Amino acid sequence: MTALGVLATAGGLILFVWCIRRIGLDQIRSGFAEIGWGLATIVLLGGVRFALRAVAWMLCVEPPHRLPFVEAFGAVIAGDALGNLLPLGPIVSEPAKVAFVRHRLALGPAGTALAIENVLYTLSVAAMIAAGMAALLFVPEVPVRLREVSEAAIAAVAILFLFTLALLWTRPAVVSHLAARLLPGVGGERHVLRIRGLEEQIYSFASRRGAAMIPLIGAELMFHVLGVAEAYITLWLLSPSGTPPLLVHAFIVETVNRLIIVVFKFVPLGAGVNEAGTAFLTGLLGLGTVVGTTIGLVRKVRILCWMAVGTVLLVRRGLTAGRVLAESQLDSPR
Repeated sequence: MTALGVLATAGGLILFVWCIRRIGLDQIRSGFAEIGWGLATIVLLGGVRFALRAVAWMLCVEPPHRLPFVEAFGAVIAGDALGNLLPLGPIVSEPAKVAFVRHRLALGPAGTALAIENVLYTLSVAAMIAAGMAALLFVPEVPVRLREVSEAAIAAVAILFLFTLALLWTRPAVVSHLAARLLPGVGGERHVLRIRGLEEQIYSFASRRGAAMIPLIGAELMFHVLGVAEAYITLWLLSPSGTPPLLVHAFIVETVNRLIIVVFKFVPLGAGVNEAGTAFLTGLLGLGTVVGTTIGLVRKVRILCWMAVGTVLLVRRGLTAGRVLAESQLDSPR
């Protein structure tokens, strides 16, 4: 673990302990008592969301290659477990998914399909964040600075989509050119050619696999819809009077959660930052900071449940972070 990883982990744990002490163990016990068996529903929703990411990955696999659902589903859970456990985040979680299915699908086709799915997923997350920030602007008494942040986020996403459209139209070799500068020599040239081939496959995927785009976009969309459903259920269960929450509140809560995950991916389990960020938001929405902290803790339980499953799968396949990074090089051109 790097020094930065140690600092991120320590900072997250300190913030986590501060959040727990701030609301008190009695409040936490009370919140989980109100949720009750609803926690099982939340955990199951998390599993369905993993399944949707697995289906999206499968749809990106080019014929005649094929990736069975059971393998894709297990790989997504295992990769997420490793990514949440270590400060390395996506650096190790994505190769872990490819290494997990290596006995069923070669690293090349699996990695290419996963890269395409990640591009589409990233765009869907950006759209989700922009929509949530737009909804936040309609919340009364939003602080001026937060309103400015929301407007900046919306503008950034609009620029991202325009940039993406420009890339798809012009198809520049951006990453491979950068790799050529960083990896000179004959050995580096082989990697550059591989990266360039991956760029071309990403750029031309929609034109080659047009029939797969609708179900693929649908799977990514449903992933976010179920995230909003999870937030809605949690808010409803935590409501003192049992009054259904506003759907817009659940939408904003899930959006901010997704933003926190993106920004603080290097913090293992999002410890502290998830609870503190959600508490700040629910306080702003007039729901109380205790509700936000409890939502963060409920998410933590859901993550830990699936992490346990993912860890078992990793152990059964004999995969560790070091071996995963080594496996990702096995299919490199020689």
